[in-house]
Amino acid sequence: MPSAPLVDIASGNRGERPLSDAVFGVRPNPHLLYEAVRQFQAGLRRGTHATKTRAMVSGGGKKPWRQKGTGRAQVGSSRNPLWRKGGTAFGPQPRDYAYRLPGKIQRGALRSALSKRLSEGGLTVVTTLPLESPSTKTLRSQLKSIGVYEKEKRVQKVLVVDVKPSRELVLSARNMPGVQVSSVAGLTTHAVLASRQVIISEAAVLRLEERLVP
Repeated sequence: MPSAPLVDIASGNRGERPLSDAVFGVRPNPHLLYEAVRQFQAGLRRGTHATKTRAMVSGGGKKPWRQKGTGRAQVGSSRNPLWRKGGTAFGPQPRDYAYRLPGKIQRGALRSALSKRLSEGGLTVVTTLPLESPSTKTLRSQLKSIGVYEKEKRVQKVLVVDVKPSRELVLSARNMPGVQVSSVAGLTTHAVLASRQVIISEAAVLRLEERLVP
């Protein structure tokens, strides 16, 4: 059974937290990880690219020359796609690139990402995240006590996961570059893979094990 470091931020006690083998101990599936990341990045595309068709290009209302008898090719408009300054045929138009993956694939990819991060030593479980008021300084010191504070005095690529992040936690992390806060419901494979360290509360671990057990 896999286990992760367990840290009690309030008291400073440390231990080991057993984790579900079906969620945190699976063999990472590279193809599922690829599909999940590709789907996430496709949803970020704005899709605002556009080209003008022959109907959008100004001019070309008059037939350049008569249909027959000139010895030249027949043409009906000077704005057809074959002519210079004409419209574009089959050019890109605004579209939505987002698409959905089956739930089974999404859950499998998230299990693979969490297992991969745990096997690399980048996953830590905390009892709670005690913040009485929004304070970036307090959160920074808490992350430092966990061991994810860099020597150059800045936190990089840290994902904090809670069942439902408190307002104090969200506001405290908002001013810290590289720190991302996520709920269990909004946790994505891309967020886990993009983070060097994942900090998960015990309550979030229980919810993930309920949600992701196949």
